[in-house]
Amino acid sequence: MGIKRNFLYSSILTTANYIFPMLTFPYVTRVLGPTNIGICNFVDSIIHYFLLLSMLGIGVVGVREIAKANNDQEKLSQVFSSLVVINLITTAIALLILFICIQYVPIFQAYRDMMWIGALKILFNTLLIEWFFKGIENFKYIKLRSIIVRTIYVASVFIFVRNKNDYDVYYLLMSLMIVINAYFNISHSRNFVKFRISNISFIPYLRPLLIMGFYGALTNLYTTFNTTYLGLVASETEVGYYSTATKLFTILIALFTAFTGVMLPRMSSILGEGKIDEFKRLLSQSVSILFSFSIPLVLFTLIYAKEIVYIIAGDNFNGAVLPMQICLPLIIVIGYEQIIIIQGLMAMGKNKAVFINSIFGAIVGITMCILLMKPLKSIGASIVWCCSEIAVLCSASIYINKYLQIGFPYKLFFRYVFCHAPLLIVLLLIHYILQNYLLSITIAVFSTCIYVLVVQYHIIKQPFIINKCRSIIAKIK
Repeated sequence: MGIKRNFLYSSILTTANYIFPMLTFPYVTRVLGPTNIGICNFVDSIIHYFLLLSMLGIGVVGVREIAKANNDQEKLSQVFSSLVVINLITTAIALLILFICIQYVPIFQAYRDMMWIGALKILFNTLLIEWFFKGIENFKYIKLRSIIVRTIYVASVFIFVRNKNDYDVYYLLMSLMIVINAYFNISHSRNFVKFRISNISFIPYLRPLLIMGFYGALTNLYTTFNTTYLGLVASETEVGYYSTATKLFTILIALFTAFTGVMLPRMSSILGEGKIDEFKRLLSQSVSILFSFSIPLVLFTLIYAKEIVYIIAGDNFNGAVLPMQICLPLIIVIGYEQIIIIQGLMAMGKNKAVFINSIFGAIVGITMCILLMKPLKSIGASIVWCCSEIAVLCSASIYINKYLQIGFPYKLFFRYVFCHAPLLIVLLLIHYILQNYLLSITIAVFSTCIYVLVVQYHIIKQPFIINKCRSIIAKIK
């Protein structure tokens, strides 16, 4: 299946992962309020660390190993079975530690009921095996299943979350989505592989799994740890502001995350065939696509951050506006990170380099958490995240230049910035002249799309945009 079709399916999937919850988010934020939303996100940030322990690096290593074995049915079943057994063992360890913490750690006892719901999430996340379907590039199935389950989730939220005390019900519904998805995935996987205990092998996968597992843990020391630490030194309300700001951010970068997820098995395959020039060409193409959508997106969201927060979360979340604006450059930073780390270093198997990148990010993140989080609260959390990601980007850039002689494309970046600078003036004028926020956003979105399309087609001459436009025109004729 081609990259374009996989990207379409994965884009729909990744976007659905955010858009479907966003259908309920305006309702949930108004019903539960900042404090109870903060409780859900605080508990989930703690559960996330046990998820990391249970999954290790299977999410990445699994995709890569399944992609390598995809042409050999016997080998495919052997790799699948080995990784599932390893995952079951690590999940048992994670759940045991969680049970002990619930019994003896005060912060866990304070949210005991929600922690048990989190345990359900950890258990069934093991059976989710998304890495398998990504490895065999079966994105069409993932898309269809995800849309069905998330439609059920949206309906359930409106039915069962009725007042501010239903935050535990809301968290339970989030967890039940994983349970249902896991059931469908396990059932569907039988069409491709046979799970069996005999002939499994642990040794080839332990080292990369441990490295990528540590990488995930370190990465979360400057991503989700912000939420956990903020809940400890500030309040659930501040967690609500910060988590709302970052939720909006993750929606903005959802499409590019889909693209990098599709490209990982393809890039690994190209490297396996020794096509280095093609590998570099695809990396360069990915950077160009990133700049094409991220720069105008940052400009638009910077101007309309207050209106976006109001529409999605309501008046009670004004405290999320500034944290969101601070996080906006991360659309570019993390987008470029995903290219050089996921498509580049991970595809090349440079796990040590990836691990070192995360060490730099973790050191910066923890240090700045201690210095900034307590006095600046949710604003400090946003600053910490930005600085940590920039540290990771700098480290990753050194390694990608070492292995592939690829540096940051400053010339291309500033060309895109220069071409889109007039858009900032246009958006400021629209924002200033039109007082009705819905009319202002509508015209601004339309103007941004037209401006970007014209610039991409006539000035930058982006091949992807040109080909798509010509294809649409040909169909109309």
